[in-house]
Parts: sequence; C-alpha cells; structure tokens
Amino acid sequence: MVAFWGKYWYTTLHLLYTLSAVQILVIFNEEHRIDADQIADYVKSLQQEDGSFVGDEWGEKDTRFSYCALNCLALLGKLDKIDVKAAVEFVCKCRNFDGGFGCVPGSESHAGQIFCCVGALAIAEGLEHVDSDLLGWWLAERQLPTGGLNGRPEKKQDVCYSWWVLSALSILGKIPWIDTNDLSRYILSCQDPVGGGISDRPENMTDVFHTFFGFAGLSLLGQGEFLEVDPVYALPKFVVDRLGLKRAYTVK
Repeated sequence: MVAFWGKYWYTTLHLLYTLSAVQILVIFNEEHRIDADQIADYVKSLQQEDGSFVGDEWGEKDTRFSYCALNCLALLGKLDKIDVKAAVEFVCKCRNFDGGFGCVPGSESHAGQIFCCVGALAIAEGLEHVDSDLLGWWLAERQLPTGGLNGRPEKKQDVCYSWWVLSALSILGKIPWIDTNDLSRYILSCQDPVGGGISDRPENMTDVFHTFFGFAGLSLLGQGEFLEVDPVYALPKFVVDRLGLKRAYTVK
C-alpha cells in the first residue's frame, strides 16, 4: 500500500501526511512519481460506513479527514474511488444551528473545521448544503477589534485564522463582510522585522505554520505580490488550473 507517514519512517501511515505529500508533488509537477491508484485505494480504505473518514488505522474520525480524502483524490483525479455522496452526507451531519461545522456530529463550530467542511463540499459540488448567509455572519463575527480573526467565540486572535476563516469566506463570496484593511494590518504586525517570518500574534516567536497562513491570507486579500492561492485546495491557482479541476465555487 502506497501512502505517506510523518516525522519518522516507522510511524503509521496517515491521511494528513498523504495529502501534504501529494500537494507538494503537484506544486512541482512531479505527481507522476507516485502510484495514484494505490494511494486512492489507501484513501478508500479509510472511508467508514457512515461516509466519514478516519485518519489512520487507529480510527480517529474527524471532518478534517473528510477534507483530506476529497482533496487528495481530486488532485489525483480519483474521486470515483469513494462514495462521494456518503461523504457529503456525513459532513452535513456535522452542521450546527449557527451555520458552522464541527469535527463530528454534535461538536461545536470551529473555524478550522468550517474550512475543512466547506472545502470538502466545494470539491464534492455540494455547496448547496451550506447556509451561506448564516455561516458568513458567524465567520465575520470572528474579527476582533485588533483586526485579527479568532477560531470561535471568546478566543484570542491568531494569524492562522487568516486562512481558516478567510478561505471559507472566499469560497462563499463574502470576504467583503469583514474589514480587510484591518486584517491586513494585523497580519503584517505579526512579522518579525529582524528574523523574518510571521507569528500568531505580534512579538511572539515566528514559525513556518503561521508564516504560510499569513502569506495565504494576504494572497486572498490581494495584498502584495503573492501568487493567487486557491481557497479550496490551499494551492497556487496555477496548479489547480493546470490539473483542470472544476471551480464549482465563488471566489471574490
């Protein structure tokens, strides 16, 4: 079985790392190096009877893995390997009264899970299941007086949500529902002027994670000279276009 594992070669195969590996390869136009059919078989083996996906052999179920599975198979042109309808139905079961989505049915709405669920539905051409106005307001309310975004009510702002929140707003065509200038200023305020990179909050330690999400957020905002990023696949738009993936969503 061909798939990918994490930090050490003896760790278990995992869906998260499999998607990351495929994304890296398609960015460099090197996806021919992998056996797409075997990877698709691995992803298929992780789908459960209720349409959900587990991340690995240990059985954790989470809508993050629904997104990873659909994204990975779309990039490989293998969506027909799984039960897409069942996958959509499971994601819909995770929708809450506030329009958001959680990791499993009954769990609270969270911006990270919302990105995963909205992205998964976009790939599966199931965005009609999203109440875009209700969810749009929930996402817009994540902006704090600092200009930054948080992931759920009563939490602090964090640069990573410049991607999780903004990507979902972009897919729904509702970026204008937040103050984009304030958000841009917040992201830029988290730069390290000496060492480089971007942190979660001003004057904190920078890292690759927040630097990527900061750059991706600025790209979605049309700031600077960044390449245009696709809000569903978290890849440069030119890569998504080269793969011929259908853009069944709104980007504004």
